[in-house]
Amino acid sequence: MDTILSQKIGLIAGEGELPQLFAQSATKQGFEVVAISVTPGTAGKLKPFCCKVFSKGPGEVQAMIDAMKGEGVNQITFLGKVHKGLLFKPILDSRARNMIKDVKRLNDDAVMLRIVSELEGEDISVLDQTIFLKEFFPKKGLMGKIEPTESQMADIEYGFQIAKEIGRLDLGQSVVVQDRMVLAVETIEGTDKTIERGCKMGSKGAAVVKVSKPGQDKRFDVPTVGLRTLQTMKNHGAGILAIEANETFAVELGKMIEFANRNKIVFIAV
Repeated sequence: MDTILSQKIGLIAGEGELPQLFAQSATKQGFEVVAISVTPGTAGKLKPFCCKVFSKGPGEVQAMIDAMKGEGVNQITFLGKVHKGLLFKPILDSRARNMIKDVKRLNDDAVMLRIVSELEGEDISVLDQTIFLKEFFPKKGLMGKIEPTESQMADIEYGFQIAKEIGRLDLGQSVVVQDRMVLAVETIEGTDKTIERGCKMGSKGAAVVKVSKPGQDKRFDVPTVGLRTLQTMKNHGAGILAIEANETFAVELGKMIEFANRNKIVFIAV
């Protein structure tokens, strides 16, 4: 675990439940959280658990640094989904544009490592995303009550291997497979769109496999699933969700298990 040097921690918050859970956990442990919401609707969810919440655009790098330094914050965490498509839109400030120019390949790790370097130059360090959230990592085993068949386990094992390989290439963290054939590989569009695209290629019951990248840098991009993942699967006919045990956040786990059982979806950590 990272050494926390201050009672005040910064949070750069995107979409999803993780930013709120982080702020809630950190506050409960006696820390003050200063948050910057970079996606619509996030600020209101954070206010009950933070001493201060700012709203900024995801491309307003200088404004975010100024806000954190103005609050005396020297350690921050990134949590929540921020769509990478913003890199193609003219909404980046001059500092962000200069940072992007320095990155030879705009894959997730390269972009985030460049951001980390920029923050370190301002004496702001980036904490491990899991620092207050380790309880949301399921251990190995069947989550729901629907057990996979032998052929489904073969799909899970094959999907795990392929997902690790695309993770090594820093393309994404999820794949959709069926009958040991890859139907979709996650790229810039995100997990939900990958599920939709993959299920269109196969028949009912495809497997969705999500893993961490080899050598995952836990300061950013820790794989995450939630109730919406299962809802998307149900809507498009997928029948299996397999995640990497001890490495993947599962948000609202109780609700996920209930939903998987009710809709006869295999839910397993491997």
